[in-house]
Amino acid sequence: MVVDFWAPWCGPCMAMAPIIEELADEYADRAIFGKLNTDENPATTERFGIMGIPTLLFLQGGTEVERIVGGVPKQEIRNVLDRFLEPS
Repeated sequence: MVVDFWAPWCGPCMAMAPIIEELADEYADRAIFGKLNTDENPATTERFGIMGIPTLLFLQGGTEVERIVGGVPKQEIRNVLDRFLEPS
């Protein structure tokens, strides 16, 4: 699972949104993608120790296995996904 921690006022979050949507489509058969608005969910944001947004959390079996903070190229996210997922 990939959780995108974002907020509507965050420019880098808005820039990452279409990339996350594309990856969600590409990996639909192998990964679940979710979005969490940090303004609307402060307790969850705090629970995961989110200090800056955008932050992508990669979870496997409910455990965090990777974290990307800030805007990054699509390929960087794909590289993380491919490291933890079975080939299609």
